Order: sequence, then C-alpha cells, then structure tokens
Amino acid sequence: MSEMFDAVDALVASRSPLPLAEERKRLRTAHGLTLDEVAGALKVRRATVSAWESTKKPTEPRGPEREAYARLLKQLAELYPAPADAAAPATVTGALDLPEAERLPPVKALEAQPPAPAPVAAAPPAAPRPARATSRPTSKTSRRPGARKAAPAGTPAGGTDPRFENGPLAVVDVDADGTVLAYCVGGLVLDCPAKTFPALVDWALTEAKLGAPRLNRHGKDADPLLVLTDAAAEQLGLPAVLEDRRGLRLAEDHKVVKQLARAKWKLTKRGFGPWARVYRPAEGGKRQCVQFAILPWGALDTRSWGDTGQLPPADVAAVLGTYATRVLTPRGSTAVCGLELMSALRPPTRAVKDAATGSWVSGPNPGSLTEPFDPAPPEAPAEHPLVAALYPRHHVRTPDQVIDEEAYDWFRPLTDEECTEGFTHAVGLDVNMAFAAAANRLVIGTGPATHVENPAFDPKLPGSWLVDLSHIETDPRLPNPFTPKGTRPTGPAWYSTSTVAYAVELGAPIQPAEAYVRYEHGAYFDAWYTRLRDAYMATMADLGVEAGMSEADFLAAMARHKSVDPGQAAVLSAIKSTVKGGIGKLRERPQGIKHKFGEPWPALSRATWSPHARAELIGKVRTNQHRKLTAWARAGLFPVAILSDCAVYLSHGPSPLDFMPRTDEGKPLPGGFRLGVSPGMVKHEGTRDFLWLAQTIEDDQINPARHIKGDDAPDSGE
Repeated sequence: MSEMFDAVDALVASRSPLPLAEERKRLRTAHGLTLDEVAGALKVRRATVSAWESTKKPTEPRGPEREAYARLLKQLAELYPAPADAAAPATVTGALDLPEAERLPPVKALEAQPPAPAPVAAAPPAAPRPARATSRPTSKTSRRPGARKAAPAGTPAGGTDPRFENGPLAVVDVDADGTVLAYCVGGLVLDCPAKTFPALVDWALTEAKLGAPRLNRHGKDADPLLVLTDAAAEQLGLPAVLEDRRGLRLAEDHKVVKQLARAKWKLTKRGFGPWARVYRPAEGGKRQCVQFAILPWGALDTRSWGDTGQLPPADVAAVLGTYATRVLTPRGSTAVCGLELMSALRPPTRAVKDAATGSWVSGPNPGSLTEPFDPAPPEAPAEHPLVAALYPRHHVRTPDQVIDEEAYDWFRPLTDEECTEGFTHAVGLDVNMAFAAAANRLVIGTGPATHVENPAFDPKLPGSWLVDLSHIETDPRLPNPFTPKGTRPTGPAWYSTSTVAYAVELGAPIQPAEAYVRYEHGAYFDAWYTRLRDAYMATMADLGVEAGMSEADFLAAMARHKSVDPGQAAVLSAIKSTVKGGIGKLRERPQGIKHKFGEPWPALSRATWSPHARAELIGKVRTNQHRKLTAWARAGLFPVAILSDCAVYLSHGPSPLDFMPRTDEGKPLPGGFRLGVSPGMVKHEGTRDFLWLAQTIEDDQINPARHIKGDDAPDSGE
C-alpha cells in the first residue's frame, strides 16, 4: 500500500505548478542566486536551469527535479512577492534610509500597522539627448507648476508618478528681473516664490513635486535635488567661495545655517557644503529631506562632468536629468553615486512581520550587504585598527601579509625581432567599462569572513587565500596574471578567489596554507552592472555609437562621438566615473588630517565598505584581461604595455584593423579582444609612432600605455 502512495505522490509532484519563465528568473535574481548555485542544488547542468528560464522557448523540468524546483520557487515567492501584489509590504522607512545622523539601529520596530503599499518603480525609459537651451525667459508672467515653457528639444521628460510629475530635480536660477526660476527636466520652468533657504526647502517638499520613485521595492524614493546656480546662491545669501577649503563646509555661525536651525531643519554630519542634505527626522514613516548641489562651490567636478557646471540652467537640468533617469538622482560626487546606487538597487533592509507582535519591523534583506563586517587582516588597509594592532606604525607588509589585487601597470623591453620587423606604429586598445563588466555575475561575500587553515580551494567561495603561485610558468612576453606589475610572484601571497580560480584554470596545482572565506555570498553587483550597462549603452547610442555596427563604422563613430552632443558626452563621462568611483569607495581610506593612525574612520560603519569585494572585482578584471591576451598570444601577438584596461600592441599601420588577428573566415579570433561598444569589448584608445614607443620604453622607462592618447591625456580607464 505504501508503494502505491509513493507512486501517487511522485505522480502529483511530476505536475507541480510552476510560474512563467520570466517570474522564475525574477525570483532567482531577487535572492542573488546564480544559475550555477541553483544547478548545483538541483543536481542538474547550468544550461538546464537557463533553459527553464528562457523567455523564448522555455523547457519544463521533470521528475524529482520539478518537485525540488517548484519548492525553491515557492519559498522565493514568499520572500519576494510579485511587484503587482498589493498585499506586499512597502519599504520600512527610517532604518538605514535617513541621513547619517538620523539612522536607526539595524532592526527597529515601527508603527503597529504595516506601511502602506507603494508601487514598484520600473527603470525609467532611456531619455533622449538634451539640446542647447533656449534663451532664459525675462517675462514676469507666472509659470505655475505644470505650465510648460518652450522646452529645449530632446530633454528627458519627468516621471509618470504623480508625486514626482515635475521630475527628479530642478536647477534654481535668478532671472534678469530678480525672479527665482526652477528649471526642471523636459524644459519645464517653475516660478519659485522662496526668498530664504527654509522657504526653499518647504517649497521643494510641498509644491515642486520633485523626486523619483524607488529603484527597488524595499528601497526608498529619491529625495528632490535642487541645483543652485551662482546667481541663486548669491540671492539666497551664500558666499561665492567657501572659505573652508579643506573641510568644504559653511561655518556653523553663518546666517543660512542659523536660518535652517531656527526652522527646525537639520544638516548631516558633513555640514553645508557643495552637496548638502537638509532634513527633519522622519515622522510616521514619511521622509522630509532635500538634497542641494551648489554649483559655484564645485559640486559638479569637471573630471566627471566636464563643463556641465558652466552651462545655462536648462542645459544643466537636461544633463543631470538624463543621468538621474538612467542612473539615479545625484547625491554627491559620482563616486558617492556609484556607492548609493548599490544600496538603492540592493537595499540593506526590508519590511518583515514580527511573529510575536504582528507589527512590521526592519529586517535584513537577503542577498544585500546588510551590516558592516570587519575585513580579514590581509584585506584591510594599513590604517585599519586590525592592522595597527598587528604591526608597528611604519611596517611595510609583505605579499604573505597583505593582498595586492590591483589593475595592471606593466610594460616590457622590445625584443630584437620586434625592433627589426618594420613596425611603424603602437596602437592602444581600451576595454569598454571593464570594471563594470567584471562586476557582472561576480560572487562576493555578504557576511563575515571565516578563517580556515590548510583549506581545499573552492572557486565558489569568495574570500582571500594564502597560496604560492610562483611555480606557474607564463610567457615572458605577457604580464604575469597574478601581480599588478606583471612580475612573477616570489613566494606565498594573498589572492582573491577570482585570481586563484584563474590559476586553477591554467592547470596549476593549488594548496592554500590558509584562507578567509565568506560562507554567506551572492551576486551582489548584478543589478548595479545591469543599470550602468543600460545607461552606458543608451548614452552611446545617443552619441551615434550602437551595437551591431561594422568594425569600420564603429571606429569612425567613436572618432567623432564626443563632439556629437556635449551634454550627452558629459553624461557618458559621469557614468564611467560612477563605475570607477563606486568601486573605489568599497575600500575608502581615511579622509582629512584629523584621523589618527589605527583609529576607525566613518566609512567603516557602512555595510558597503568591503575591501574584499573590491579585491574580487579587480582580480577578475585582471584575469579576464589576461585570458584575452593569451588568446592573441597563441596567434603570435604580444602586448608591449598595459595600464589598467588599456593594452598597447605593435602594428604596421595606425588602425586596430591593421593588426587584429582573424580566423580563416575573416572573423575576430575567438576568446580575444573584439571591437565594439558593449562592455567588455574594446575601442581604439590611441596611436603613436614606433620611434616614440621605443624611446618611451628604452630611454624614459615610462609605461607607454599611460600616454598612448597623447602626452597630456589623463588616465580615463573605468
């Protein structure tokens, strides 16, 4: 009889209901699971799970795999209800969402009732490129909210959310007759009646209808951003230049700061500087916060934004509006934005129901960086309390004491054959969005590090490993894949999982002496990469560079893309800086002269301070690059210099097409560099003549990749 019941159970399980393929993928990625992780748990191939999620022609699991898969999806659906589910709790505001001074403990009970459901914000559509603004209005005619003025052609329109119908931000300026105007995205111009800062804050929160919907159902809506021009800052009583050039903040006794204090508004710990946040503590789950960017104080760094800060107000609104639509509303430098985007897409907390009280509380969000953890000692910078307790003040740590995962800075002497083969040029190839591409599907630790002795290496466990890779032979005409300088390791050293996994790929025997591994982990950067990739691709398309172009057309489009539209070129620069700066913030070191060696600094209190994550990502960048270098080396092409994501090759002509290897069918060599706009593909970085290259290497002993674009070209790698 029991055998009959078992057969019936198996028959029912073989028809376990499953959601549509799109929902299967959404549930998996919401929990930060990779295809490999699901395949390993269900004991099937990675391609099988991928086929179950295919939107074009999904396959259906059978037998015991179907029952297990249905069970997995059911549990994930309980954790991550479909966005359209009106019963799903909204974000618990007030915990980790507020300015630094007002953040609550990681878990704190809120009101007895759950927060009101909020619609999930889909990523806004890509905005068209902004055009030059029309002349500023001089009429005294009132422009009420919602009334539109002649719009600069092609500026992005405001969001469809009625709460934010005027877009994410406004540029506040003063007209010739003294009228305060707010230039919004899409060409909308609003009259702003505010004469003081407190009144301006009130206007932004009540009448302006500025802001942007959250990027994740567990996140928070973006606060309004007001960008002040020189004229607006002056009219509101701000000085033209900050006297505190080191701290970059307004004195606490300044009249504007006093006005805000009298009106019960607060400033974050960073004070009133180029990027100032004005707020009141949240009441009843409602945020009251406005972000300010002060243009005369250098809020828009020219290294990231070009000359955006000098443009007319309507053009500034167009540029920043496009960035806000495609990335997020700016909240500081592009580095700060890169870090904030991680948290906006993967919020550290979510609303959970307390089983004991039935009230909604703030709990950790699975798959996110939910709280700060101490790094492993070899991962921490020298100033960190962990390191200061282990070594004297001026001790220089050796490779077996500190991890050194950095991008390449390598060049080599020319061989006799290279000097006599008649090469005429040196050509640089730069990988598009190399660091963003490496973040895709990268697994990092989301929990604490565990120390283990003599472990077996596991490529699925992110962390740091002490292992000797000096025995691995590599071609001397290629950089060694295990050190930033491209030199051979001299003995045991600390490496990230990304780097050690590449050593295993090369067939080397590996036996770590010790490791710090993260048993809690996930593909944390996936959503971050996807949003930045889409922003980059949309902006490149606006600049005339699109996927699928022929190699010749791509090179021609790249040669002119920065001059097509200065506004979109500024957005592109900001997107690249967001990637680079956000990754740098993962290991932010002490800022300012007040820090004392060995004492904690503010960045350590962030859940997103993770030098381990940075090491994993950069290790993957370097090994990805070495894999492509090796593919070309098998075809007889060897680089002479590499700086970060730029590789320099010798050529008989000035174009990449003059030396790039081909298959017998004339196609790009599999596994190597390919010309194209997508992240991970390459573009032409620059060309110099062969004699310049030889002199730079042999006489000057300088890495030629640093100057392949020109003597004064800055390092612009992502």
